[in-house]
Amino acid sequence: MKQLLSVLASMMLAFVGSVPLHAADDPVLQDLKVTIALQGYPCDEIVSAERNADSDYTTSCRDGNRYHIFVNAQGRVIVEKL
Repeated sequence: MKQLLSVLASMMLAFVGSVPLHAADDPVLQDLKVTIALQGYPCDEIVSAERNADSDYTTSCRDGNRYHIFVNAQGRVIVEKL
């Protein structure tokens, strides 16, 4: 039974990790919004964000702007307007 619960917990974590983020009070979304603002791009509110990989997100803002936010090979945070 413990083994089954462990497998189910692992499956749930894998599923949650692949679901797009949506909550406005989510700390990850707040960090992404601040990152966009610090790079000088407009974004009134992030309405969704999808985690592509570690430190790699695609975001959509309420004003219609979309961004790819990631850390490059040199360790620098990059924000690209899509």
